[in-house]
Amino acid sequence: ENPQLSSFDKTDLAFSEGSQSLYKPEPLEKVLNGDVLKILKVTIFFQLSERAAMDASYVQELDGILKEARTIENHLKHKRESLKQRFTVIANTL
Repeated sequence: ENPQLSSFDKTDLAFSEGSQSLYKPEPLEKVLNGDVLKILKVTIFFQLSERAAMDASYVQELDGILKEARTIENHLKHKRESLKQRFTVIANTL
C-alpha cells in the first residue's frame, strides 16, 4: 500500500475499488441518447398540448362566429318580414 495515503484515503480507495463491480457506468452515448429521447418526448408533449389548446380556442372562436351569424340571420329575417308587411300595406292602399 502507499504509505502517503491517510486512513481516510485508503477507505475511499477500497470502497471505490469494491464498488466498481456493483456499479458499471453506462457509456456516455447511451446516457445522452436516453436524455435526448426524454427531451424529445417532453417537447412533443408540449407541442401537442399547445396545439390542443389552440384547437380549443379555434372551436370557441368558431362557436362565437356561428352565434353571431345566427343573430344576424334572425335579424335579417325579422327585417324581411317587416318589409313584406309594409309592402303589403302599400299595395293594398294603391
